[in-house]
Amino acid sequence: MRALIVKAYGPPEDLVLEEVEDPIPGEGEVIVDVHAAGINFPDILMFAGKYQVRTPLPFIPGNEGCGVVSKLGEGVSRLTVGDKVFFLPMNGAFSEKIAVREDHTFPLPDGLSFDQGAGFPLTYCTSYHALKDRAHLKPGESVLVLGAAGGCGTTAVELSKAMGAHVIAAASTDEKLEFSKSVGADETINYSTSPLKESVKELTKGKGVDVVYDPVGGDLAEQALRASGWHSRYLVIGFASGEIPRLPINLALLKEASITGVFSGQWAVLNPDLHLKNIQEMVLMLKEGKLRPRITESYPIEDFVRAYEDVAMRRIKGKTVFKIR
Repeated sequence: MRALIVKAYGPPEDLVLEEVEDPIPGEGEVIVDVHAAGINFPDILMFAGKYQVRTPLPFIPGNEGCGVVSKLGEGVSRLTVGDKVFFLPMNGAFSEKIAVREDHTFPLPDGLSFDQGAGFPLTYCTSYHALKDRAHLKPGESVLVLGAAGGCGTTAVELSKAMGAHVIAAASTDEKLEFSKSVGADETINYSTSPLKESVKELTKGKGVDVVYDPVGGDLAEQALRASGWHSRYLVIGFASGEIPRLPINLALLKEASITGVFSGQWAVLNPDLHLKNIQEMVLMLKEGKLRPRITESYPIEDFVRAYEDVAMRRIKGKTVFKIR
């Protein structure tokens, strides 16, 4: 089979696409013939060895995918050969076949394509865990989403609306904001042309937002925290800007605000039953039409350099995937 491999930490162009041996399922594992795999900004950090958890070399990256079960390992009881599934491995999705644990593999909901299935698990799980488990978002509250047209931002907008919140989408271009409106944003802010804090305060009549969802970091972080209100929750999702902010911690005191970290992957490892419950709840939202994964671009696996250049330059709206087969 073919696989995309990180042999040395570095930029995406250092990845190698080559033939490797097919995987063999271990106990409790299935082999999935991968049709599509999700592309995410943190992949770039993993390639460079700069992610929160450094993966030993060499490794096949890719943390989400979708395909068809082709083999079963011993002890597998829930899945059968031929099942269409999406899956959340620790790595390995950028390959034509993957051995993945049965409990990390889930039936593909009716009506979803392989591309949509591949783009569903990671960003939706991150955003739902953030909003439900960390922010304890309530209907009628307000949410400010930074980077609102990106992979995580899009799911945050959509899930916040599904959970009954009032959503303010913030992004760097009017085109991206139009996309956010199509996902469900109630109001928008172009932070390239308007001051973020003042714009939020105006939209909330001086109250500030209840929840800030921040996958961007950098200079926007302090502005967003200042734009939050009493008992607000500031969710630290990631640092797509490339800069980890230094926040004046007295702002949390003045607002009795919470600055809350979100590390969905590790939380899922430590809380597998709660993670499964979250996935089941989101699948129900899919069936009810409250969620619709938006795949705006797909790339042949051979075009990995171009794909990650588009991600790094923030040309992407919504979610992108690799076509594996």
